[in-house]
Amino acid sequence: MSPLLIDGEISFGSGDFAERARRTEAEGYDGAWSAEVGHDPLLMLAGAATATTSLELGTGIVVAFGRSPMITATMANDVQLLSHGRLLLGLGSQIKPHIEKRYSMPWSHPAPRMREYILAMRAIWSCWNEGTTMDFRGEFYRHTLMTPFFNPGPNPFGPPRIFLAAVGELMTEVAGEVADGLLVHPFTTERYLREVTMPALARGLSKVGRSLDTYQISFSGLMATGRTPVELEAAKNAVRSQIAFYGSTPAYRGVLELHGWGELQTELNALSRVGDWTAMASLIDDDVLNTFATVGLVDEVAAVVQTRFGDVIDRYGLYVPYPLDDEYRSAIVSGLRAVSAS
Repeated sequence: MSPLLIDGEISFGSGDFAERARRTEAEGYDGAWSAEVGHDPLLMLAGAATATTSLELGTGIVVAFGRSPMITATMANDVQLLSHGRLLLGLGSQIKPHIEKRYSMPWSHPAPRMREYILAMRAIWSCWNEGTTMDFRGEFYRHTLMTPFFNPGPNPFGPPRIFLAAVGELMTEVAGEVADGLLVHPFTTERYLREVTMPALARGLSKVGRSLDTYQISFSGLMATGRTPVELEAAKNAVRSQIAFYGSTPAYRGVLELHGWGELQTELNALSRVGDWTAMASLIDDDVLNTFATVGLVDEVAAVVQTRFGDVIDRYGLYVPYPLDDEYRSAIVSGLRAVSAS
């Protein structure tokens, strides 16, 4: 495999998105991802695009079902143009309560709907770039009108690459069938990635006669680290809380069940309903923590990441739900580059 690509992020309180992107590029990252958490991820990348020249810019994620395919295709096309072809359009489904109650949009059959969503966007881009007739008719989406006034015309950089976030097998198969890359959810484990995700992805790729040779797998992995035992312990506590939050989600139960921890999801979900976040974190013991996260001192974690995932993934981003000094990040990134190149 090629050396691991290392990604940063430009969201979560970044403030000046352009400046954050500029610093990320200067620090030598290969890419940077923005999340739909409090800000629109494509608007963040529009600001980042004009401040950088080589940094790949990804959305991790755009909530697809909160928008029509036409809206997403239009915004992505604009960012692809602004960035001179550097956009990685990461899409995700979110979960039913958010789609219905936060976005006031319909929810049904997420995997088939996502497959159609991506195909609809590709049909829209084909209309603009290749002059094909706008005539997409699906079960969930219908796009049959494109007058010259609303047609932006060909994008000199072509359509962006699409990455799809997936946890379950059905959505992972869809990622293999219609996307250009897979966004592995942070709530995963080495065993789940190898035993569930990769076989499902292979099934999706085989449906359309594709291989992993032209495909990218991106993983933002949970990491608990620090320079001292005290810092490491604080990081562990923060990561326990994040694992508990993800583990309370019914859609992610399958990851826990693979390890024989299915009942943990039931307990976490019950506690989440009453908002007892402290009790939730206390249920994440060291075994669970070390299975879901890379844990160790700053000079140790790169080797752990390489051992667990180096032969499977193409891109890696640090997921640290706690303050981590730039000096520490730089040391970890340098370590990751060294071990992946060896």
